[in-house]
Amino acid sequence: MQATLKNKLGVDLRPYVILGACNPNFAYEALKAEPYIGTMLPCNVIMQETGEGNIEISAIDPVASMMAIENELLTGVASEVRSKLQRAIESL
Repeated sequence: MQATLKNKLGVDLRPYVILGACNPNFAYEALKAEPYIGTMLPCNVIMQETGEGNIEISAIDPVASMMAIENELLTGVASEVRSKLQRAIESL
């Protein structure tokens, strides 16, 4: 992210990385339930330096995000994605 912003805007940014963490199986299940869900898939995880060498890892809560869609078919998929994201982040 820092290199892109430096090249395109000439600005400096602290270390900030966006990781794509999309699981094709979960994405497909979500798309079957809701054809426009691609705009809201919680596929990104960010890592950013917060100061003094500390790194923060963040991801959106898929359950909270999918509640905005109001499609009960997404609840199960969102819960599974939440569990997997949570375990991955806690393992770091």
